[in-house]
Amino acid sequence: MSSTPPGGQRTLQKRRQAQAAKDNKAKQTPTSTRSAGFGGSSNSILKIFTDEANGLRVDPLVVLFLAVGFIFSVVALHVISKVTGRIF
Repeated sequence: MSSTPPGGQRTLQKRRQAQAAKDNKAKQTPTSTRSAGFGGSSNSILKIFTDEANGLRVDPLVVLFLAVGFIFSVVALHVISKVTGRIF
């Protein structure tokens, strides 16, 4: 059996290490969406939305308008083909 009483220096050292690890983890996790990658810079999957991404940079609003325009053109072509009675 161990002759050292429970507690003591080892317990205090383990508590300090656990608290330091917890503080270190809290510092690493982003606390807001900006620090998580939306408009900020981080090394996460949200890198697409930052200035660090390579390639073509397109505003999400432009993509939305292009998608809605494409859907509208497909619907318009279907309506025109039904009204005229022939396929283009």
